[in-house]
Amino acid sequence: MGRKRLLPGLTMKDGFMRHPFDTAHKVETSGLVRGQHLATGHPHDKHSTAYYGIAPSVFEALCARWRGTALVAPPEDYSLVDLGAGMGRAMLLAAQMPFREVVGVELHPELAAVAQKNIDTWRRRRRARCPMRIVRGDVTEFEFPANPCVAYLFNPFREPVLKTLLKHLEAEFAGRPGHIDLLYANDEFDEILAKRAGWVQLWRGVIPLSKEDEEADRAILNNQPEGEYTWSTEEPCAIYRWYGAESG
Repeated sequence: MGRKRLLPGLTMKDGFMRHPFDTAHKVETSGLVRGQHLATGHPHDKHSTAYYGIAPSVFEALCARWRGTALVAPPEDYSLVDLGAGMGRAMLLAAQMPFREVVGVELHPELAAVAQKNIDTWRRRRRARCPMRIVRGDVTEFEFPANPCVAYLFNPFREPVLKTLLKHLEAEFAGRPGHIDLLYANDEFDEILAKRAGWVQLWRGVIPLSKEDEEADRAILNNQPEGEYTWSTEEPCAIYRWYGAESG
């Protein structure tokens, strides 16, 4: 039986290069897979953007900014939910922080399978400070834990799915104002959140990549044959909190 064919973007001929994070920790979160190659048969497929792992320095800085806001509970009482978790790089980073648990929700079966392998490696290497799990499914149907939550997005899908997700979050947390925060990296559709009643923007700005992450992204993205995606020295991000439809 031959080896399973990798998704386009995960082979050397597609310009694949490993990020130093993967080399250091013996995990697999590298690669750039365009949205058209992430078909699952789900109606949301046409709204997928791409898979690409967040720069570790950006994710860590974004979480630090969030911890500096007026949380309703200590950070260790929150579940971090990575919506569109891909291969789980953000999950691995989050599990080194004091969260109640880290959950990833990923629609694509191959990405979810790789994320599970990475979780297993993280546990085996004793890098996880909290429980971790990956859920394969639609983010707009995920049932959130009863405790305070912080949802994380690295721009995994376009406006239609984001709008449906926000409606879902609003229904899930209708009676729990302040108990769901949203960390939005590469916040391409920020205006949707900014105009939506009940959501308050706590912060918006750019987070610079570390020198190592900047060099890695430059090398990786410059090596892409089609050159569709370009590297940057910073990532635009935003933090939102749900205060309820009656809040303002």
